[in-house]
Amino acid sequence: MTKDSPGARRLVDLSHPVVSGMVTVPGLPGPEIAPHMTHAQSRPKYAPGTEFHFARVSLLGNTGTYLDAPLHRYEDGADLAGMPLTAFADLDGVVVRAEDVTEIGADRFAGLDVRGKAVLVHTGFDRHWGTDVYLSGGHPWLAAEAAALLVEGGAALLGIDSQNVDTMKGGERPVHTALLGAGVPIVEHMTGLSGLPDSGFRFHAAPPALVGVGTFTVRAYAVVG
Repeated sequence: MTKDSPGARRLVDLSHPVVSGMVTVPGLPGPEIAPHMTHAQSRPKYAPGTEFHFARVSLLGNTGTYLDAPLHRYEDGADLAGMPLTAFADLDGVVVRAEDVTEIGADRFAGLDVRGKAVLVHTGFDRHWGTDVYLSGGHPWLAAEAAALLVEGGAALLGIDSQNVDTMKGGERPVHTALLGAGVPIVEHMTGLSGLPDSGFRFHAAPPALVGVGTFTVRAYAVVG
């Protein structure tokens, strides 16, 4: 089967690159990426013609495209290391299109079989990534009723190509509260959902198995075909 033939297996990257100094969430520090040792600096340590680069990375877990575990919301919730791989890897995926609304209601998910699936909400807001518009707080978000429906329906994971699954007006975060309270991880700041079919793909967004950490950057992607 050739790469371009119908049904050919392909990978779709759903993550933003992480760049030193970038702003993901206003008010939170950006990542610092710098060489710990350059190729030139490593040469005296190895045989002639052999050299290596060692990077130093300092970043907040909420950087780029990231996954929230229950610990992000709940003090006694599971951390990233405490969640099984089955929570965020090799999941059957579905895409819900919501490019025409800001508040995404339960009606968008009504009648959709979400049990055991990664539900990815395509808002198209990722087109504003890296701009003041993206950071303005005017992003698309889910209504509390939509989160309740996803929990009731047994969704395995929720992802969105927006700044937050919740509205950031006020201090309440009902979607985080409902989903993480039910052990459903959340992936925010996704991109590339326009390149996915509505269903028929496998989703992966596995973070490092960090103990005591509730949120971390992921390389989210889908396997289509």
